[in-house]
Amino acid sequence: MTSTPGRRVLLGITGGVAAYKAAALVRLLLRSGMDVRVVMTEAATRFITPLTLQALSGQKVWTDLWDAGIPDHMAHIELSRDRDLIVVAPATADFIAKTALGLADDLLSSLVLARECPLLVAPAMNRQMWEQAATQRNVRTLRGDGILVVGPAVGDQACGETGPGRMVEPEALLEEIEAAFQPKVLAGKRVLVSAGPTEEPIDPVRVLTNLSSGRMGYAIAQAAREAGAQVTLVSGPVQLATPVGVARVNVRTAREMFEAVKTAVDASDIFVSVAAVADYRVKKPAGQKIKKGSASLRRLELEENPDILAWVASRPRGPFCVGFAAESENLAAHAKAKREKKGIPLIAANLAQDALGAQDSAITLFDARGAHPLGRAPKLTLARKLVLHVAGMLASPGRTRGRRPARAAKRRKPRTR
Repeated sequence: MTSTPGRRVLLGITGGVAAYKAAALVRLLLRSGMDVRVVMTEAATRFITPLTLQALSGQKVWTDLWDAGIPDHMAHIELSRDRDLIVVAPATADFIAKTALGLADDLLSSLVLARECPLLVAPAMNRQMWEQAATQRNVRTLRGDGILVVGPAVGDQACGETGPGRMVEPEALLEEIEAAFQPKVLAGKRVLVSAGPTEEPIDPVRVLTNLSSGRMGYAIAQAAREAGAQVTLVSGPVQLATPVGVARVNVRTAREMFEAVKTAVDASDIFVSVAAVADYRVKKPAGQKIKKGSASLRRLELEENPDILAWVASRPRGPFCVGFAAESENLAAHAKAKREKKGIPLIAANLAQDALGAQDSAITLFDARGAHPLGRAPKLTLARKLVLHVAGMLASPGRTRGRRPARAAKRRKPRTR
């Protein structure tokens, strides 16, 4: 888990059975370093007690618009003034309707109307309530007003039905809250990320592969999405959840990954090649399992896989390319050589023995200006730093040197008199 220290969140809880999830959410927010203040509607107290939330948050829980603990009885103004974000989870159909109309008849709806900070809501209701035209109209109004709407999820509901309306799980909601605090430096950009290993079949049960976990690529996809980008993730076989809001394309082999990248690259502004693509594949995979001791296993005939990054970097008017280099020695020398060979503006390099499968890593970025160590940190923290570096290079055209000339201005013909 990454941390967002110093951020101040006001958590509003409304009256739905999903209110029990607020307890877990408070724990997660505190663990990530945030300060949490809780405000509950009267209906919410029927599902979970203020005492529970007070014990978890370590602060008084507020429920009364007329609480005498706030000077001049201005709780609806004072409670949100020092907050960086208001989160309402769960947000019932009633609360969503009131917010869309600007109604303020209790503490939570009043402070939401009087807020000076962003608002994020996590809807939770019966599927029929969610699908009603009135609710959908109200949600469109919230989004149009710049309010972040997260969810709902699809699944089993307390009423016994199945469908859309479940509040998203606290872990996914924490991701969205942390994302809300990230600068939107890639707003409007389309980012294509390749991640994970590839598997090259030897026979129906054996493959050539590597130790890549895919975590770094998934972290970059999440960080790019947090930065406001539209993200497509082309992923080899890994056991990782897709980052919220990211479109994922599953592949297995290097050639499948190449085809998926070719399909998406023309609609991309940035390509981040993090995948550990197998350099070679078996020339003629067996159709049946090769028996132990067979000469076919002792001597495999291999052929080279396509160089996906080199192909993308050579595209006319291709995207801004970021490569990755996992080295076992001479990190700087090998990374610089790879950047120059590929003709790309930026490469991120790390030592394979320190990174493959690990939760954290140490990365150094290499561009035309030199080396930029990012230090050792969780992979999501490093991914966010990388995204900021990419955004800085895109904002300063002089810093994108190293790209192939396909994107450069056409050479002018000599003037003739």
